Amino acid sequence: MLQTIGEDAFSTVVLTSAVPVLVHFWAPWCGLCRLVEPLVDHALKASSLPLRVVGINADESLKLASQYRLRVLPTLLLFQNGEVVGRLEGFHDRQDIQRRLTHLLHQVTAISSPQLADRHR
Repeated sequence: MLQTIGEDAFSTVVLTSAVPVLVHFWAPWCGLCRLVEPLVDHALKASSLPLRVVGINADESLKLASQYRLRVLPTLLLFQNGEVVGRLEGFHDRQDIQRRLTHLLHQVTAISSPQLADRHR
């Protein structure tokens, strides 16, 4: 199950994380938002990337929704070292979410691989 955090924990959980963090902005009224969580779980199980995933209710976190210029829900933002390095929004269906999420995870692997290699030196 996806850990849901609020604005008060965002800086600690996301911006200062030692591993990449995928943030799922959602709302209770958003039907497509409910499709994202199981697809994220499935994609992460297929990946060896150390990645943390959290959810944020956009209706209850208006400051973050404004700060990250959310235009549509669901929106997935990928953070690395406190910076947004990937953004997924405007999904059409389950297959579109899965395809784009897989592509994003491959990008993160490429970004993280040199850093992970440096840690082992």
